Amino acid sequence: MTYALIFWSVLLVLSVGVEVGTQQLVSIWFAAGSLGAIIAATVGGSEMVQLIVFVALSFLLLIFTRPILRKVYNFEIKDTNAKIDLGKNAIVIQEIDPVKGTGRARLGDSEWIAVSAQKLVIPVGSVVKVCDIDGAKLIVELDSEKQIIIG
Repeated sequence: MTYALIFWSVLLVLSVGVEVGTQQLVSIWFAAGSLGAIIAATVGGSEMVQLIVFVALSFLLLIFTRPILRKVYNFEIKDTNAKIDLGKNAIVIQEIDPVKGTGRARLGDSEWIAVSAQKLVIPVGSVVKVCDIDGAKLIVELDSEKQIIIG
């Protein structure tokens, strides 16, 4: 086995490995180019011919197939289901106090850490509206339509 075949084979394996690891259509083009260069080396092509086959095949596949594959495989970042709770009402079960760093609210059957969007103290039993979610924290504001304190 010649050094060229070893080189292209290693590049093929590395390219496939990176693609499997990322699954973002980053290096699959180089894997295809490496395979073309392996074929060129096998039929006796010079190192220059192998390099030209590698570059040309990688570039052409990248230019012509990547846009099609990006449409087929949707790589957009999607929101989690937590965003479905935006605008819903929750009940404060521990006073929300931005100075003390306290606050919990019940949303449906779940208890969340709650933070006041307006930096206000919100007493226990208040009805709040979820205006954002930051990790495991509800960012809430006093619901102006439901000022009744429950409890």
